[in-house]
Amino acid sequence: MIRPYILAETNWKSVKDSDYDLAILPWGATEAHNYHLPYSTDVIEADHIAAESARIAWESGAKIIVLPTVPFGVNTGQADIKLDLNIYPSTQLAILCDIIEVLQRSNIFKLLILNGHGGNDFRMMVRELGLKYPKMFLSTCNWFQSVDKMQFFEQDGDHADEMETSLIQYLAPDLMLPLDTAGDGKEKKYKIKEFSEGWAWAERKWSKITKDTGVGNPEFATKEKGEKYFKAVTLKISHFLIELANADVNDLYE
Repeated sequence: MIRPYILAETNWKSVKDSDYDLAILPWGATEAHNYHLPYSTDVIEADHIAAESARIAWESGAKIIVLPTVPFGVNTGQADIKLDLNIYPSTQLAILCDIIEVLQRSNIFKLLILNGHGGNDFRMMVRELGLKYPKMFLSTCNWFQSVDKMQFFEQDGDHADEMETSLIQYLAPDLMLPLDTAGDGKEKKYKIKEFSEGWAWAERKWSKITKDTGVGNPEFATKEKGEKYFKAVTLKISHFLIELANADVNDLYE
């Protein structure tokens, strides 16, 4: 069944006569996710979360369109992990420039970048592009920060952990190896405590902090946890899409 809010599925017959208030650009990455999850984990998650959030918003009357998910992210800290595909932030900036120009020609002046990869950070790009394209209202969000995942999961982590494993068990179980093939996702921490405190930052060298490319133990992951979390995330994001699509960008503050 064609979903008219998904650009990759809809058609010129529908698009040419439609007006859209907001475009959503899901952005993932292609990288190793422990031994048991597919390289496309971030893409699968961003793709499904964008589509389901958009469905809820569309059925509530929001005029939105979801662009194809970008499958390549910033993986500069994983250069020695085989086939972890990297594009530089400068490449992302160039891609965004091209997409914004297309949107402006299509009379769509709001863009949300729905990020699904921790190595991507679009905030500085939004600042720069917002000045370069003043007609556009640009925003970004990290779907994985939209709700408190510890309400749903027992163990914390940030890569191929219990949360991501549960999501893939729910969204794409055919692409998983059995859970007993997974490593424990044990992470080595910085010796310099200020980095671990969060107010100082340096990029992690991935092969130095984890032996299995995971950060976080997936041991207690279940499909049921993944489904509950997915529904909570997409409901939260759908509300945001509705607000953003309907917002008067000249009247945003109170």
